[in-house]
Amino acid sequence: MKEKILIVEDEFIVANDLKIMLVKAGYTITGIASSVVQARKLIEAKKPDWVLLDIMLKGDLTGIDLAWELWEMQLPFLYISANTNQSTLEAVKETHPYGFMVKPFRERDLIIMLDIAKYRYNEEKEVFTAIPAKAGTEEIEGIIGNSAALKEVTEKIKIVAPAETSVLILGESGTGKERVAHAIHDLSAHKSNNIVVVNCAALPQSLIESELFGHEKGAFTGANTLRIGKFEQAHNGTIFLDEIGELPLESQVKLLRVLQEKEIQRLGGNSTIKINVRVVAATNRSLEKEVAEGRFRLDLYYRLNVFPIQLPPLKDRKDDIEALAHYFLKKYTSAARKNVSGISSSALAQLMHYDWPGNIRELEHMIERNVLLTRTNEIEKFDLPATTSFSPENNGKMKSMEEMEKEHIMNALQNCGGKVSGAGGAAELLQMQPQTLYSKMKKLGIKQGYN
Repeated sequence: MKEKILIVEDEFIVANDLKIMLVKAGYTITGIASSVVQARKLIEAKKPDWVLLDIMLKGDLTGIDLAWELWEMQLPFLYISANTNQSTLEAVKETHPYGFMVKPFRERDLIIMLDIAKYRYNEEKEVFTAIPAKAGTEEIEGIIGNSAALKEVTEKIKIVAPAETSVLILGESGTGKERVAHAIHDLSAHKSNNIVVVNCAALPQSLIESELFGHEKGAFTGANTLRIGKFEQAHNGTIFLDEIGELPLESQVKLLRVLQEKEIQRLGGNSTIKINVRVVAATNRSLEKEVAEGRFRLDLYYRLNVFPIQLPPLKDRKDDIEALAHYFLKKYTSAARKNVSGISSSALAQLMHYDWPGNIRELEHMIERNVLLTRTNEIEKFDLPATTSFSPENNGKMKSMEEMEKEHIMNALQNCGGKVSGAGGAAELLQMQPQTLYSKMKKLGIKQGYN
């Protein structure tokens, strides 16, 4: 018999429809509650295995209030709600749900979401029970700092790395998502095999399938030789799918099949090829919002989001700035063969008081540039742009990440005279592939000739 489920929903018709769907799928319904107070009583009396939870309920308390209680009880739950505004999604995310279904929905999507939530829950339990969390202070190569926010990240890396489960790395651009992916690979049983990095934003839409899964000779015009795809290259290793949120829906369907079946089929081929690949994905987007707006598949999101790791922005881990600055100083003085041995206290103070919209990547660029420019053995001052976190013309309200990213790219383009690629171009300054920058410019409405 399948699990017992409590439905917490204040609309009787919706709750009854849920009950019919779930009973048909073999689940036992322990009751329907329209308020947090009723839900508490049913949880105590009926001991459900899962809770389906609406956000807006009768009474003064919301589903999010109940979610925190469920989290403390270690009772897994999923949200079902029509409320998809950004502030609500952020509040929902903090409560650690195993799913979020947007009303209205299809019966098939509900059952798939439950299956994936149970899969993720069971995988998570296995990871935490089979691999005890390491309380040691050993460092992870390439991850610099000792802030509380970073320590939480490193402990999660140590916990999940030896497992085989999928990992989703979340965070703003420049927070070090690729470095974390490499750390997971380096601490895994696959460390002696390949880690293959795929920038999903840089893949031309017409060639995505060929790049990921390969193609046979003659599969299409121009396919003059056999091509081994990225998944096949990563066999017995790790594949890192960076900027996974940029994949079009058609490609998401094919990726989901690969994750489910653990096999690929080359374009133009007739046979399937079994693969053993650890999948680590990353995004700077809110995938919950992408799902709510129909741009990302719910089933793929929960297949990838088995073990999420959230990377804090640099402005939230300023205790690490000095260590990072000296790490990059050593790296670039060695590369440039320059005798720059330190950073003045006033220059360090500048770094500490800046908000770093470009995060670690922006700090690294800043140090690299100043190592080349300084004529003494110490960096005495940084030419930092004005802080862009707040917008005076918007009554002091914080800018969105999209607005900040657009402004940051436009500043880089202005510094480079409008040049995007090549030596001295904005892509080089921002440390990203030109194709990725072109893609972001198109998405953000920045014209190529901006100057």
